[in-house]
Amino acid sequence: MKLIEKVQVKNRLGLHTRPATVIVQLLQNCRSEVSFTCRRETINARSLLSILMLAARQNSKITITVEGQDSEARKTMEALVEAFENRFGE
Repeated sequence: MKLIEKVQVKNRLGLHTRPATVIVQLLQNCRSEVSFTCRRETINARSLLSILMLAARQNSKITITVEGQDSEARKTMEALVEAFENRFGE
């Protein structure tokens, strides 16, 4: 199953180290493949360095793609969208 959602970076400082760390920790026990696309660049969302290299600023649009088994892919997508919506707890 392949799920695709678009989110907006709401953090004032964009996707800096703290939100990137939250994303990587969120995906630690997930078996689905997760990628982010921002400004035509697609990266592996499990890589802290790759997330930082996206240089996604506040209000940047990111497309999240999750590929995996039905229930796990849905849970992963929901958790990621919620994290973006809640500004990663900041």
